[in-house]
Amino acid sequence: MAARLPLSPPPPAPTSRAGILLREWRAARRMSQLDLALAADVSTRHLSCVETGKSQASQDMVMRLADALEMPLRERNALLMAAGYAPSYPETALTTPALAQVRRATEFIIGQQEPYPAFVLNCHWDIVMANEAAQRITGFLLRDGRQHGNMIRHFFDPEGLRAAVVNWEEVAGDLVRHLHSDVASAPSDSVSRALLDEALSYPGVPARWRTREPGTTPSPLLTTVFRRDGVELRFFSTFTTFGTPRDVTVDELRIECCFPDDEATAAFCRKQAPGA
Repeated sequence: MAARLPLSPPPPAPTSRAGILLREWRAARRMSQLDLALAADVSTRHLSCVETGKSQASQDMVMRLADALEMPLRERNALLMAAGYAPSYPETALTTPALAQVRRATEFIIGQQEPYPAFVLNCHWDIVMANEAAQRITGFLLRDGRQHGNMIRHFFDPEGLRAAVVNWEEVAGDLVRHLHSDVASAPSDSVSRALLDEALSYPGVPARWRTREPGTTPSPLLTTVFRRDGVELRFFSTFTTFGTPRDVTVDELRIECCFPDDEATAAFCRKQAPGA
């Protein structure tokens, strides 16, 4: 008697969770069903059935919808799992051999930034790496202040860097706008939402910051002014990201390079460098 071939696994059952995520992302991107259907090359009727949970989207359709919505890799994985499929993008620790090339690149960039500060941040503003200049300048500004592994907490905690920031309300207001944008652009990201709530809970935060101001975007360039023991330091920052990432960790990395806004700041940083 011929051996019975194993049956193919049944397709995943339709799920309303995928539909909820799609509606949230459409709202965040301000797209109608027709807009999304045209961008993803699917029928409006089928998209409507997927959003209500009446129909099951194929894996290819899920990926096309994610592309049309410009979803980050972490959120694409969440949408795939909500639709009943395995995630497509790995999330690899930066310290593993698989990301050695990425780690070398980040180390090179922040090393080249000496004697000026540079930080490597993830999408939730955690400080993943920092060069020696960043540690020297942060140590000078904090002295006995509270160290944080998160840039938002650094600037909002009264016992952190906040006490040394001359234009704190301007800088913190810009960071809040960034956080509001993070939440609006990734509606299912509970970590960003919790970080925004935490920032708003610190003392002295204006009540008006609790609401996102329509039509406003974070400033493209902002100078942060620090003052400690009569020394004033002025920095502006640039951010670098990796193009066409295929890993969640790489997709979420941002390299912040701080540049002196005046010669006094540049001279202070050079003087603090070893061997100066």
